[in-house]
This record gives sequence, structure tokens and C-alpha cells, in this order.
Amino acid sequence: MTTHIVQICNMAELREFVHVTICDHFQLQFGAFPMTEKILLRGGNPCGMYFCVHGPRAIRFTAIWETDRNQVLFYGPEGERIFKTQLVEAPELEFAAA
Repeated sequence: MTTHIVQICNMAELREFVHVTICDHFQLQFGAFPMTEKILLRGGNPCGMYFCVHGPRAIRFTAIWETDRNQVLFYGPEGERIFKTQLVEAPELEFAAA
């Protein structure tokens, strides 16, 4: 499995990086398919972010940013891990308690 190292400064850059990376890898036109996200919680505390690009024919391409290891794991449409990216510094996770 391939590992890349990337410098990300904030959540906006992380969102764009994930969206562009998924679109490039799966040959999707950037901006043509929406991306959703959800904060992942462990014990009521944020521990990561789930990203999902909704591709053609209801195919989903996903990535998970693990805050503990500060890495982004990318998954194919069948749930197989295709590669990971190590972030140099962790962006601040935007979290509003309910």
C-alpha cells in the first residue's frame, strides 16, 4: 500500500485534498460529484472525519482522517483500502458539541 506525506494547514485544505485525491484516483471530474463528511466520535470526543464522494451509479468512494495517527486512509468502492496519506501537522478539527 502506498503512503504519501502531505502538509495540510486547515480543514478547508483537508477537504479539498481528499476530494481532489479521490477524483484523480478514480478518474472522476472534480466538482461533478458531491462530497459529504461526518465527524467521528469515540466516547463523545471527536477522533476523526469520514469523507464520502458520491460517484456515478450510486458508487461511493471514502476516506477517513484518523486524528490519533494523523493520517488519511482512502478506500475504494468495495471497501478495500487503496492508500494512505500521512499529514505533517494535524489541522484543527471543527467540532461543535450538541
